[in-house]
Amino acid sequence: MIEATAAEPQRRALTGPLDGIRVVDLSTVVMGPLATQTLGDLGADVITIETALGDTNRFMGPGSHAELSGVSMNLMRNKRSVVLDLKQEAGRVAFLRIAATADVMVTNVRPGALARLRLTYDDVTVVRPDIVFCHAAGFPSDSTRADDPAYDDIIQSASGVSDLFAHLGSEPTLLPTLVADKVCGLTVAGAVTAALFHRQRTGEGQRVEVPMIDVMRAFVLVEHGAGAVPVPAVAAVGYERILTTERRPRQTLDGWISVLPYRRRDYRALFAAGGRDDLHDDPRHAGRAQRINHSASLYRDVAEVLATRTNAFWLDFCRREGIPATEVATLDDLVEALPIAHHPIAGDYHSVPPPVRFAASPATVRRPAPLIGEHGRDVLLEVGYAPDEVDVLERDGILGTR
Repeated sequence: MIEATAAEPQRRALTGPLDGIRVVDLSTVVMGPLATQTLGDLGADVITIETALGDTNRFMGPGSHAELSGVSMNLMRNKRSVVLDLKQEAGRVAFLRIAATADVMVTNVRPGALARLRLTYDDVTVVRPDIVFCHAAGFPSDSTRADDPAYDDIIQSASGVSDLFAHLGSEPTLLPTLVADKVCGLTVAGAVTAALFHRQRTGEGQRVEVPMIDVMRAFVLVEHGAGAVPVPAVAAVGYERILTTERRPRQTLDGWISVLPYRRRDYRALFAAGGRDDLHDDPRHAGRAQRINHSASLYRDVAEVLATRTNAFWLDFCRREGIPATEVATLDDLVEALPIAHHPIAGDYHSVPPPVRFAASPATVRRPAPLIGEHGRDVLLEVGYAPDEVDVLERDGILGTR
């Protein structure tokens, strides 16, 4: 066994579990950048390749700097930015020289465009045979829709998310959050980590494909496949407890609260506190099946009870009774609760902390979001270019300059 030096525990304490892993990021908008942000938070060295105009997320809404929207201040952290013209052969060569030093490549460029750039898995493995190459696109590469453009709206509609609202008696609707992009981004990060584990055990890299439609279909059908999963079906699709408009936060005397009675004793306690002794032995909450089948009417009765007291009363009551409950947080509340960090160029901003807590190798924010192409020269020198070669690439517009 190799003994750790005295300095090693301290070094580990400052880095995440992916310390020493390099990721070359050829992705755009939210899904891919969220995946690589996650890998960067976990300690990976992420080199993101951008066009001269910069990634779309840099301009998603306002920000304190022209190149850094409020979205990108967190989404682009722990990354180094390199601007390369990949349509030029010298730009492609520069990309491959970076990829040759990388453990992972993440891209959401559509298959046809990736082939035209000659940056497919087969192309990249020429320079790095054991790379983990993760391709995240809208649809599977072996489907007729492989080259169709796919954004969050498209995948929400194609995966059944929008249809959930039809089951509530509404028109098909989009969730007001980029749920497909974010779920798929986190799936990409998990898939890459698993592939790295496989490589650690076997020495083999591999191509990993994460089609958004497959991820979101699996996501929706966890509960909503329901009685339609057995063959033949024993009931309609949809998990009944959730598919009701009565499942929502409710008003109290002075605010909004979300309460989820789950057991029979939860219902009995709530009804007793609200003066509804007539519902104490109501058969609708006698067993699990009854509680699910009568969710809508039970939620209505609970809503009437909640309206009789204040938020403080119900939160204290539910805490004592072990009933899940919370006040409804606003988006403003969420932002105001975040720690404030300082960006050396854009100024102070609210930093979203890494959501996973590792005891031995904590995730950290080590680099602020870069400006477009901020690290191009440094990265190319790092992968073996001579200074005069970098000068030529800058002069010819192959490498973006600042």
